[in-house]
Amino acid sequence: MIGALVEVVTALALIVGVVTALCTGALRVAVRVLLDLLTAAGLLRLAGDPQWGGLAVAAAIVALRQLLAAALSFTPPWSRPTIPATLRGRRPPLSVGGSSETGKAGG
Repeated sequence: MIGALVEVVTALALIVGVVTALCTGALRVAVRVLLDLLTAAGLLRLAGDPQWGGLAVAAAIVALRQLLAAALSFTPPWSRPTIPATLRGRRPPLSVGGSSETGKAGG
């Protein structure tokens, strides 16, 4: 019974991962959802067959999930914006007078 449930959860994990990627366009989110559901399938497998092999598979899935989550959340320093988010999109203030010098209206 649990073996069939594990197969269903694994198949649903793949389907939900693909649907998440297609609907949101966010590959990182889709991979995280997929890995979370595969972790659930591994834990179900461990609950149905408490053997060392099942424990090794569940531990491997959790380790893979942690490694991929860390890799997906890493942003290389060269791709980070150099302008702070609070200043992005702001324009310089407009000058009131027509002169380029401050405080003088004419020549």
